[in-house]
Amino acid sequence: MPMDSRTHTRRQFFKAGGIGALALAGAAASASAAPVAEPDAPGERRRPLAIGLTTFMVMHYDLDQTIAMAQRVAVRPICIRHNLLPLDATPDVIRATLAKVKEAGLETYGGGVVPMQQEAQVHQAFEYAKTAGFRLLSIAIRPDLLPLLERKVKEYDIRACIHNHGPGDKDWPHPLAVYERIKGLDPRIGICHDTGHTMRAGMDPTEALLKTADRHMDVHLKDVDAPTAKGESVELGRGIVDLCRFLRTLVKAGYSGIVGIEYEKHMKDLLPGLAESVGYARGVLGAISAAKADAVLTGKEPHA
Repeated sequence: MPMDSRTHTRRQFFKAGGIGALALAGAAASASAAPVAEPDAPGERRRPLAIGLTTFMVMHYDLDQTIAMAQRVAVRPICIRHNLLPLDATPDVIRATLAKVKEAGLETYGGGVVPMQQEAQVHQAFEYAKTAGFRLLSIAIRPDLLPLLERKVKEYDIRACIHNHGPGDKDWPHPLAVYERIKGLDPRIGICHDTGHTMRAGMDPTEALLKTADRHMDVHLKDVDAPTAKGESVELGRGIVDLCRFLRTLVKAGYSGIVGIEYEKHMKDLLPGLAESVGYARGVLGAISAAKADAVLTGKEPHA
């Protein structure tokens, strides 16, 4: 979408959704003296979709620091990656780590992105997920290992979704590449859609979603500054991905998973940009929810 069109769309969104609250949410989360916002209760859905946090972006932080940031931005669901909980951790370490997360008032909604480039890694990942109680793994797998993956999802009854990694990944650059290889496999194998990488691969994330929605199991919501391999992560709403349209389409498609916020700029000083990104996503989802409520009252279909 041309930049002037995106600017107009965003301006309309701010007017329609009352997104002054969005700015306040970001500011409150980044100001050291401000109180932490009250998060949603476990299982409670005040918005059409639940926001979570991915954990590749916290590679420069330990578990305690990650928990503190999640609490600071009032997001409970987090996806645990091996930078926080190593894949070769003992069962005791896995249980102790997840108990710590739970005691902090957070919830783990899955693991990943887990590398599966060798058969041994596939076996290890499912044992890891079983011990941790994960019902979902986001993965980076070698295509010829898909038959083994299918056997594993059947054996463990744990879903596995393949993460698209953009133009640098010859196998899985965008969701359509994933879909073509998995559409005939067990339905517990799906897509982890990284919107930023899809955009970097030169494909509109919403158009990709429309063609693959039935296999979406996880979302990494990311914005980037260019639709090329050189595109870099920016705060949600500051880049070229039409996140409003993407999230509206995700809701209309009946997606019931977590929307994982992924912000990879200033990764050694993550909190300010992360807070802004969480606030933006909350504002968009709040506007979608308000539009749906208005549609119920007026009997008119909300604008797509």
